[in-house]
Amino acid sequence: MRRIGVAASRIAKDNLVLYNFYVILISFLFSLFVFVIAGAMLIFALTIIMYFGNEVMPSDFQKDWSAIFTICMTALAIIVVMFNLFGIFLNLKLQKRDKTNVD
Repeated sequence: MRRIGVAASRIAKDNLVLYNFYVILISFLFSLFVFVIAGAMLIFALTIIMYFGNEVMPSDFQKDWSAIFTICMTALAIIVVMFNLFGIFLNLKLQKRDKTNVD
């Protein structure tokens, strides 16, 4: 999480508005990347489970798997958004720190 701030500070070069913008941008892009990769793995795993589950289960117990896909992807989205917001709030700066007042 701290690396987001380090990367944003190197890109922004002492501009507070750009720093905050880059923190939000980097965090959003990374969380989007994580969501796509984890979502693809989740869909792949659930597809395999669905395929083998439908073969093993009797026809009376076969369910519609769309609700399971929806719940899993919604839970993944909520988790990714929570980590994204945590990363943003950890790295946002509201004011510049005074370099002259070092204790």
